[in-house]
Amino acid sequence: TSSAFCFVYRWRQIRTLSAEIESLKNPRALEPSPQLASLKEENAKLKYRLNTLKRSLQADPAPGSRAMLNINQRLQQVFEDAIRAACPQVADPPLAVTPGRDPKFGDYQCNSAMALGQMLKARGEKVTPREIAQKILENLPENELIEKTEIAGPGFINIHIRKPFVSKLLTNLLLNGVQPPPLPVRKKVIVDFSSPNIAKEMHVGHLRSTIIGDSMCRLFEFLGYEVVRLNHVGDWGTQFGMLIAHLQDKFPDYVTSSPPIGDLQAFYKESKKRFDEEEDFKKRAYRCVVRLQSKEPEIIKAWTLICDVSRAEFQRVYDCLQVKLIERGESFYQEMMKAVVEELKQKGVLELDEGRHIVFVPGQSIPLTVVKSDGGFTYDTSDLAAIHQRIFQERADIIIYVTDSGQSTHFQLVFAAARMLGWYDPLTTRVEHAGFGVVLGEDKKKFKTRSGDTVRLMDLLDEGLKRSMDKLKDKERDKVLTPEELTQAQRSVAYGCIKYADLSHNRINDYVFSFDKMLDDRGNTAAYLLYALTRIRSISRLASLDGGALAAAAASTPILLDHDKEWKLGKCILRFPEVLNKILEDLFLHGLCDYLYELATTFTEFYDSCYCVEKDRQTGEVVKVNMWRMLLCEATATVMAKGFDILGITPVSRM
Repeated sequence: TSSAFCFVYRWRQIRTLSAEIESLKNPRALEPSPQLASLKEENAKLKYRLNTLKRSLQADPAPGSRAMLNINQRLQQVFEDAIRAACPQVADPPLAVTPGRDPKFGDYQCNSAMALGQMLKARGEKVTPREIAQKILENLPENELIEKTEIAGPGFINIHIRKPFVSKLLTNLLLNGVQPPPLPVRKKVIVDFSSPNIAKEMHVGHLRSTIIGDSMCRLFEFLGYEVVRLNHVGDWGTQFGMLIAHLQDKFPDYVTSSPPIGDLQAFYKESKKRFDEEEDFKKRAYRCVVRLQSKEPEIIKAWTLICDVSRAEFQRVYDCLQVKLIERGESFYQEMMKAVVEELKQKGVLELDEGRHIVFVPGQSIPLTVVKSDGGFTYDTSDLAAIHQRIFQERADIIIYVTDSGQSTHFQLVFAAARMLGWYDPLTTRVEHAGFGVVLGEDKKKFKTRSGDTVRLMDLLDEGLKRSMDKLKDKERDKVLTPEELTQAQRSVAYGCIKYADLSHNRINDYVFSFDKMLDDRGNTAAYLLYALTRIRSISRLASLDGGALAAAAASTPILLDHDKEWKLGKCILRFPEVLNKILEDLFLHGLCDYLYELATTFTEFYDSCYCVEKDRQTGEVVKVNMWRMLLCEATATVMAKGFDILGITPVSRM
């Protein structure tokens, strides 16, 4: 009896130890609370942003460089040194330097003293924010940028910038153009955007993804990154079985004679109707899927034909919007999915659930389904294979997915799984979902045609062209522009307005699609900004100054900033690098649109108050050109043009 008792006791010990070992192997057993996982993820993002900011500060160009100086970053460098010297007991002091809200109280403001006061109070040190602010100013290093400082309120530090230094920065801009800051390391960025489905029409959701993704790529490209523009099209899956089966019936000689599939959307609807209503057709469609996966030449031929027809339709949209993409559809990752599933098995994270193979990720409420009960793969599997390929084969430093916000949960799950598997470290690799809201009609409902169908993108773009021409003719531009100039203006306004209406809204929010608002040449619209840029450029023509004359003047004429409107415009022009740096961090492009609108309105204030070209009131002849103000005009136009380029909008010389 005693030996039996010992056996049972030891057997229970073995079971307990075995269970503990299995629990250590199982990530779910170590699963932290969702709140803790969320905080850790947010902390990792903040650390990544902090590291990026520090690197950009170190890379900020010195005075005299060809690149535009980021004034805010230069001030942050100066105040970081002062704060560390003033409060050496604080290991990681807060740094807050922002543009001033009221020019009467300075051009920039440092607000670090209040936060430092709270930190020192927690350490038991009794010191007021004003005393901290004073100590910061006492430790302010010598610099070329600051004219004077003053303490306001509870401890705000108002900063006034030297006008001669700003004048030199504007001259540098005119002599060298808009140059990005040097990159210490040329990182690789992959932007996954557009991503329509083969055999289906591109809809307004694809329009948003295409416009936003293209603009993000343009920003990274301008800043010197290596950018890969990926179009992750839906070109694989069970729907191709019904399409191929329908193709075989409708065009039995498709292998030798290319079928005239004109309207692929109608073709898709026909095949879907048969799939839903004809049992024999459905069985044959499933067999076609198996044959496609087996890569039978005849079936691959049919698949290729269908894909090619769709590509041609997609390309019409991309050509209109001047968007370039590299297509890598779901088919590209088919073999890689098998390797990913095998890795998941080897790491012991696959679980069997009612015939499916799933993966639970710590901190996530739902699992990934990587193998269906019938043995097929899913979107989860293909996206895991895609992120694996982008990290290990492409060696991307930054990966951005531009899709609607409805897919946010899916991508957060995929990213969390990739981190769990040790594929990437968020401190060194930035992986982010840039989600966006839906497009609404003027009735505030999902954007549809009157019949309730999805709006075809080509129809939408063609309607934009028609309305743009109507607008130009209403303004009688057809009477002063050549036919070629009129066509250029039509395309610039039409496509520019569609892009700008999208990009000027916070991408997270839904927005109302309205041609009337887009084409309004008043307010924050592309129409207003395009006309504004055209007017600015016309000022040099009025003064009979060509590019060579302006370049010569920039090299020899100091830019005076004595008038308050000159000073306001000069500072606004030089905020361009600050705006781009913020977008680089948060990927919200409406910040650039807001800036361009502010720049245009600030220019209007300047032009209304400061004579650039003075004419004889009786003869209308030009009697005086204030060259430094002409240079301010040119600097404004130069920055606006670069902003348009990043937004993917093409301005024209005459409108």
